[in-house]
Parts: sequence; C-alpha cells; structure tokens
Amino acid sequence: MLAAAGWADALRRPLAGDASNRKYERLTRAGTGAAAVLMDADPAKGEDVRPFLRIARHLAAQGLSAPAILAEDVAQGFLLIEDLGDALFARILAAEPGREVELYAPAAAALARLHAAPLPPGIARYDAALMGRMAALALDWYLPGATGLARDPDASAAFAAMVAGLKDRLAPGEPVLVLRDFHAENLLWLPERDGAARVGLLDFQDAMAGPRAYDLVSMLQDARRDVTPAAEAELRARFAADEGLDPQAFAAEYAFCGAQRNLRIIGVFARLSMHYGKPHYVDLIPRVWDLLQRDLSHPALADLARAVAALLPPPDPATLRRIKDECGRHPLH
Repeated sequence: MLAAAGWADALRRPLAGDASNRKYERLTRAGTGAAAVLMDADPAKGEDVRPFLRIARHLAAQGLSAPAILAEDVAQGFLLIEDLGDALFARILAAEPGREVELYAPAAAALARLHAAPLPPGIARYDAALMGRMAALALDWYLPGATGLARDPDASAAFAAMVAGLKDRLAPGEPVLVLRDFHAENLLWLPERDGAARVGLLDFQDAMAGPRAYDLVSMLQDARRDVTPAAEAELRARFAADEGLDPQAFAAEYAFCGAQRNLRIIGVFARLSMHYGKPHYVDLIPRVWDLLQRDLSHPALADLARAVAALLPPPDPATLRRIKDECGRHPLH
C-alpha cells in the first residue's frame, strides 16, 4: 500500500496510541517534509478500519476536518491518512488554560453542523437499552474491583433498566451522530482553516446515533483534564441557544448524558486495569467520580443518585489500590 501511494521510502516514527489495539506511525518524506499518518488496525486483534473510513468521509462531506484518506488496505487493516499535526486541545490548554472558550466554541459549532446533517445510512443506535447496559459497567467492573464482591447480573440488569428509563424520559429527541470520544486529546486546533473546520477530529470510528447532548458532555466533562465550571456553563448555554433547545430540558438531558457516560467510563477504566492490565486508567477515576456527582445533583436524576450512593463506594485511595491489585487477573464477561 505504501509503495503504491508513493510513501515506501518515508521516514517512520511511532505516535502515541489509545486504549485500543490500533498503532500509529508518522511518515515523513525525506527532502519535502510532507507528512502522513499510518494506522495499523490489525483485524486479527479485533480491529476494523471500515467504520473509520465511513465516518471520516461523512465528516468531510459536512465540511469538517477529519483526516483525509490517502490510501487504504482494508483487508490488512492499514490506512494512510492526512497528518493534522500535533496541536491537540489538551496540549494547548495545558500551556494556556485561558483559551478554553476560544477552542471549545468552534468545537461545539462543529457538533451543531454535524447534528444538522442526516445520519449516515446504517449507523448503529446508542439507544436506551444500550446506554443502560453501558452505565451498568460500573457495577460489572468497578464494584467488584472496589469491594471484592462477585458480579451480580441481576443487580446490573436492574440498574441498566433504570438508566434506560431515564434516557427515554430525559433524552427522547431524534438521535444525531455522536462521535463518543469527543474530548481534548482527540481534538486538534487548525487555526489556518475557517469556522468549524478549525477543529481537527480524531478517534471517531465508534460513532453511533444518540442524544444530542452526548458529545458536548464528552468535551466539557473530560476524564483527563478539568474544564472550568464557568466555561462549561457558558458553552452549554450557548449550545442550547444555537440549536434552539429549551434550556431546562437540555440541562436535564445534559446531566443524564453526563451521568450515563461517567458511569460507563468508571466501569471501562476499572476493566482496562482488571482485564487488560492497564492500571494507570484507575488514577483517572476520581475526576470522573466527581463529574458523576455533579451530574447526579440534577433533580431529575434523584433516583439514580440514590442508587449510585447505595451501590458504589467512592474511589478513596484504598478502593483504588484494591482495583489496581486486581490488575490483569479477570476474564471478560
């Protein structure tokens, strides 16, 4: 593939990956300085580049800045894609935290443009039942890791049903495309471009059709960095106004999506340690727990707040240590 695309002689160096089995390399042509990124998504490890291709092309069709596809070998799991650079929001904001609204506002505008477009054909639904099951990952992984208790499928099913009912009540609107990993380490600043295209988009292959608040929550309730409450409130209000949404109803949907997402992340981070042997994700759980508590303070989530308080222990140092002690010891279920 690289030879056919004219990149066989390029210099190659690894790029940081993510929680998946995908690997990345930056390719640079000697003499010209031209760069591209090679994605290695081995099908033998459960990876599939076709969702990335489909969503990348859909985003580009809306005038958004997904990496252009330069070459592809679907059978082997290789993609050569446009290099959008290194100006991650996370990196910029670590150095210049006062630029939150400057960067996040065009990212929210990119979401609004995406929501105005028809859904890609055949896109899977992040519906009430699935959102419930994903929230119950906190009971399936975090709770056993934190307490040593065996997983209780009946308790998980009841909890999932509660979350599913809240989705139907608080986020009942027509679904939009949600990228599901829309946060500062997957967003790039491209100031030479215009409008919403100034935001480069990465890691969107798991996109589904879901609630319109979901990606905004992903960005403003970031598991890896603190967003100031003032910026979160301003951008949430601006987003609701720009999309013509009732502020109170959207606040409830936002709180629900935040609670559901943060419960899922707590479970996923525990699973990444307990099954996949990646204990550093456990260190992120306290921030996600604090975000969850903020979401659960919304009056519409009072029943869920009581359930979480009754079922899940807070992530104090001893709890986090117990989860890390189970690193790599648990099969998937």
